[in-house]
Amino acid sequence: MAERSGLSEPSVVESATPIDRLQEQIDEALASSIDGIEPTCLREAMAYTLLSGGKRIRPALCLLTYQMFDDDVVAAVPTACALEMLHAATLIHDDLPAMDDDDFRRGRPANHKVFGEGMALLAGDALLAYSLEFILDHGHRLRQERLLGVMTKLILAVGPSGLSGGQALDLDSQGRAEVDRETVERMHLQKTGALIEASVITGAILGGATQHQIDRLTSYARNLGLAYQIVDDVLDETATFDDLGKRTGHDRDTGKWTYPRVVGVALARTRARHLIEDAVSTLSDFGERAEALRWVAGVVYDRAAS
Repeated sequence: MAERSGLSEPSVVESATPIDRLQEQIDEALASSIDGIEPTCLREAMAYTLLSGGKRIRPALCLLTYQMFDDDVVAAVPTACALEMLHAATLIHDDLPAMDDDDFRRGRPANHKVFGEGMALLAGDALLAYSLEFILDHGHRLRQERLLGVMTKLILAVGPSGLSGGQALDLDSQGRAEVDRETVERMHLQKTGALIEASVITGAILGGATQHQIDRLTSYARNLGLAYQIVDDVLDETATFDDLGKRTGHDRDTGKWTYPRVVGVALARTRARHLIEDAVSTLSDFGERAEALRWVAGVVYDRAAS
């Protein structure tokens, strides 16, 4: 990994990262989560995107945060699965011609290119609803106040103040002659940041974090989420199809407003680095318990610096 300014080196080797250690558990839970869903045609469309691999950042963040308070992650796995369902739904919808109009995702044809636009739309809708149903079906052992807190956080994450509002800002700004940096940041905080924040905070809620701890983790997650999207914008300008598994340069070609378009690639990387440093600084109260979350921030930093 690249040398980090103000960031500690990860305490785990590359072959055994914190996410790697959870990957098999997450993938197995996701694979079984949609067994038995009917009709079969809808389940196949849901599974195509949900089970297509990916970094599993969001469910991992939920479980890594939960592990700061409790070693046994079983109680948090349904919520972690729900977060990946929500993420998969956004990917399906984002790729549709009416949205970002992408033909590929993770190196494979986008969902609508395989199943058609109508079925893809239904698969995304089904994953949005089923994510909450899945938590309720598996939440009977949770304290009621924690279950309510998790459900509230996820509903807010997908609503007007979350990713739906962020996508609306994205569509509304597309093609405009000028959009300021504050609008782009607000769009990113909602469209991408809200679900990353929900991933961290639901893990904290399930683990029994205090309000002060939740406030600190919220600051971490918001900085991380904004940095994550800025880095994605940078990679859209600088990476290749082989790097990302999807078309690059698409945002600029379609007139979308991104952080690099507003301030340039160099300043966008600087902003991402500062956000990551701020995210890490908010974890100081947690000591060694937050080492995995520091590692995640370091990975995002490395992507920005590459």
